[in-house]
Amino acid sequence: MQKTSNNRDVKHNNRLDTLRAILASGRISQPALAARLGHSGPTVLQNVRELMAQGLVSEAGVFDSTGGRKAKAFAPVYDARVSVGVEITRTHLRVVLIDLAGNLLYHQRHKLPFAMTAAYLAAMGEFVEAALRMQHVELARLLGVGVSLPGIVDREGAVLTSSHVLRLYNVKTENFSCSLPFRCFFINDANSAGLAEVYNHDSRDSLVYLSLSNSVGGAVLTGGRLYAGDHQRAGEFGHNTLVPGGRRCYCGKQGCLDAYCNATVLSELTDGSLAAFFERLRAGDARCRAAWGDYLDYLAVAVNNLHMSFDCDVVAGGYVGSYMEEFAANFRELLAARNTFEADGSYFRFCRHKVGASAIGAALLPVEDFLQQI
Repeated sequence: MQKTSNNRDVKHNNRLDTLRAILASGRISQPALAARLGHSGPTVLQNVRELMAQGLVSEAGVFDSTGGRKAKAFAPVYDARVSVGVEITRTHLRVVLIDLAGNLLYHQRHKLPFAMTAAYLAAMGEFVEAALRMQHVELARLLGVGVSLPGIVDREGAVLTSSHVLRLYNVKTENFSCSLPFRCFFINDANSAGLAEVYNHDSRDSLVYLSLSNSVGGAVLTGGRLYAGDHQRAGEFGHNTLVPGGRRCYCGKQGCLDAYCNATVLSELTDGSLAAFFERLRAGDARCRAAWGDYLDYLAVAVNNLHMSFDCDVVAGGYVGSYMEEFAANFRELLAARNTFEADGSYFRFCRHKVGASAIGAALLPVEDFLQQI
């Protein structure tokens, strides 16, 4: 029985590896698949046939001959299944749809202040239903809904144990899905953004993801997996003390990183609009330029601390992180000046997902659950 189980696991893993390789390549031949995976040609062909039978892969013509018979091309049926991601914040609700490769099919951000009420939950359900209608998604193709929450979610995704942002404690996550008649998954918002950052990309590397939104959070990933910590609190970088006795944080303590590097530090200068802040910065506004300089100085201390602690690349994402590639060209120089071991800041990376990373990461949960079962 053990041998039979092991053989079944090997076959499943081979089939899954084959699908991931096809999803990543877009269009690939059997010989190229065999070379990439290190599998025999017959094994690859058998896996491809099984995936075609499930409607996940299709034939896509042939490649030009290199001297012998033309090789058949195989391609993923990206939208054979789709997944919904919902991001809940204090002031907005975001809904996305992704395909099996994590490609963004739909995105909409709704201004909807959070309230744990029937009206709020009904509105969330209506926004999800509207997205499915607009994208003509049949229920047979829907894998489920992933929901990102700004707070600590337990290991099973069953309880939101603490959310200062939403002012909720020990709330069952099923309460959020009463208007979503689909299979639902729940995850911390920064963790989900970190997962989106590494999905199908650098999955073998270790990475620290720093989320710079209206609150500051983060995620620690290694081998494409989250390190959650003993109490699911790993990555709560926003509550690292940056300035002892400094500014008051929303958590009630003083000097937290969040008090210096959340997005509202900047947007409060432009009537709550972060986009307007960066528009004024682009135009050379002196007040915004000074505030941005102070912000980057504090951020450089935090990022250097993370690099010294984890000895791996650090990515800045979230609302502010999405602007940094344009407005923080010299940031690596600030980091190099603080680096203890070499004058180098190249470990810092700008985020891949400029919009909706937390929602995309949440939507990946139903996708991964499905892939593990093919």
